[in-house]
Amino acid sequence: MAKLAQGAKYRGSIHNFPDFDPSQDADTLYNAMKGFGSDKEAILELITSRSNRQRQEICQNYKSLYGKDLIADLKYELTGKFERLVVGLMRPPAYSDAKEIKDAISGIGTDEKCLIEILASRTNEQIHQLVAAYKDAYERDLEADIIGDTSGHFRKMLVVLLQGTREEDDVVSEDLVQQDVQDLYEAGELKWGTDEAQFIYILGNRSKQHLRLVFDEYLKTTGKPIEASIRGELSGDFEKLMLATVKCIRSTPEYFAERLFKAMKGLGTRDNTLIRIMVSRSELDMLDIREIFRTKYEKSLYSMIKNDTSGEYKKTLLKLCGGDDDAAGKFFPEAAQVAYQMWELSAVARVEVKGTVHPAGDFNPDADAKALRKAMKGLGTDEGTIIDIITHRSNAQRQQIRQTFKSHFGRDLMADLKSELSGDLARLILGLMMPPAHYDAKQLKKAMEGAGTDEKALIEILATRTNAEIRAINEAYKEDYHKSLEDALSSDTSGHFRRILISLATGNREEGGEDRDRAREDAQVAAEILEIADTTSGDRSSLETRFMTILCTRSYQHLRRVFQEFVKMTNYDVEHTIKKEMSGDVRDVFVAIVQSVKNKPLFFADKLYKSMKGAGTEEKTLTRIMVSRSEIDLLNIRQEFIEKYDKSLHQAIEGDTSGHFLKALLAVCGGED
Repeated sequence: MAKLAQGAKYRGSIHNFPDFDPSQDADTLYNAMKGFGSDKEAILELITSRSNRQRQEICQNYKSLYGKDLIADLKYELTGKFERLVVGLMRPPAYSDAKEIKDAISGIGTDEKCLIEILASRTNEQIHQLVAAYKDAYERDLEADIIGDTSGHFRKMLVVLLQGTREEDDVVSEDLVQQDVQDLYEAGELKWGTDEAQFIYILGNRSKQHLRLVFDEYLKTTGKPIEASIRGELSGDFEKLMLATVKCIRSTPEYFAERLFKAMKGLGTRDNTLIRIMVSRSELDMLDIREIFRTKYEKSLYSMIKNDTSGEYKKTLLKLCGGDDDAAGKFFPEAAQVAYQMWELSAVARVEVKGTVHPAGDFNPDADAKALRKAMKGLGTDEGTIIDIITHRSNAQRQQIRQTFKSHFGRDLMADLKSELSGDLARLILGLMMPPAHYDAKQLKKAMEGAGTDEKALIEILATRTNAEIRAINEAYKEDYHKSLEDALSSDTSGHFRRILISLATGNREEGGEDRDRAREDAQVAAEILEIADTTSGDRSSLETRFMTILCTRSYQHLRRVFQEFVKMTNYDVEHTIKKEMSGDVRDVFVAIVQSVKNKPLFFADKLYKSMKGAGTEEKTLTRIMVSRSEIDLLNIRQEFIEKYDKSLHQAIEGDTSGHFLKALLAVCGGED
């Protein structure tokens, strides 16, 4: 098993086998491969229940007893992915890494993703062992081979990482943190061109503890995470390597959870990546990876492997995984402490929200009104001019254009646009032209019109708007439809769902800070209503009302503390517990509130992704979010989108829409990340 730092708990899924007898195990494996065919079940059962150190002893005893090489026999008897997986487990970790890197740089082309994964994630000690193992196994110098197979800044950073000289001192100098933040900022954002050497030196050499503080300070100083600057300033494999380095510094298990998810999502499985990670992390941090995987992707690593693989290959991977975490929302005790600390940090973090649409400089409503009139006059319509003007003006400026248009031409700009445009483009442009509160009011009205109700739209708007925004929506709804929003909701919804929506529609959420004692009481109510508390202090109906009041009226800051106390009290995540214990629209609205409290830009990033994934596009959802968030937090949404889905919002829109609608959406999106 892997050597532990003093005081650290073992977080691997594979353990030393008790009463280990290497000679008996060697004999069992020999018999499993003797004669016609092989007993694959016996092989996988034995190998996955022994630690790597024990497997090395089995190899030695096998050679002593039978004069044969166990790995060579396994290669002969097994085939395909199962063979690659079992043989990977039989090698010492450093030799397994050496083989992966040798394969990555052999032949035509280079597997840059493999190089990035291994060199960005290994400790100094693991790097030193890897270099020695490569030399021993292939009688070649690893650094020379990597220099020969890569180029540019990518090569320079790989060589720096290969030295295995990252600082390991936990004592951090605040002055040096500030200096590194300034150096990174000046090397990227403030410089014409980029000083890649500064990024390489700082990210390749400073200690993890130091760099985590640098990243925190960088966000406070520049208003954007270091990842956003890397994406903006660097490119290609070098950019990917630096992002992987940052991810591993923040959380190596989270980096691997993300790599595993991407290896199995969509059509086909990236088996080499899956095998490499499951083998290399099985005695290091597989329990942490599993926990983060389930929390981040709302499914267990075990269940995803089970659904994505087959045969003995699947059975072996599941043994390495070590267990199923689909008891929804349940944390390991150690991971619960980590989750508690994460909430502590999120309560302190203050991310500046930024839109993508800004007031135009040298704004001339008179010129804009004339240009729009010309674009719509006569035969045909100049959609390009309409898109260019409307997507590059703030909403306040668009209202001035509307006024000026009516003064000049005695015409209603909205009516003219409606007459000249059609389909998705018309919905987007007309949405941008409406004042935000009137736009939201219209979306709510449409969600309740005709047969059936669009509960998703009601939830998305009412669960995410601020008090001021909700009050403005109420006024706009009354003005436009001569009926109160509360009456409309009462007529079109029912039961608990109606009560929740009406509570949200009052716009009476508290706006103060947290109250720790009250947060513990609120967490207890949540635990009781979600049926994971040891005791119950009231009747069900009363608890339901209290739970609704907590989620609908407590301030965001206070609710973050409630969710934190909930983790501490129960070892569960409140969001996943709601998903498991509740159902229907009530579950969906509570989940939306929790997600909005946790990270509102991520909530909208998820909605945008789902609106464009699979066959067909939910254009109404896509339009509604792009319009409503364009001047609030669309830049933050873009950052969350690329962080979670490994592609930019710009790319997703490009791949899923077309024509003038595409052009207008990209203008609102505001840039490629």
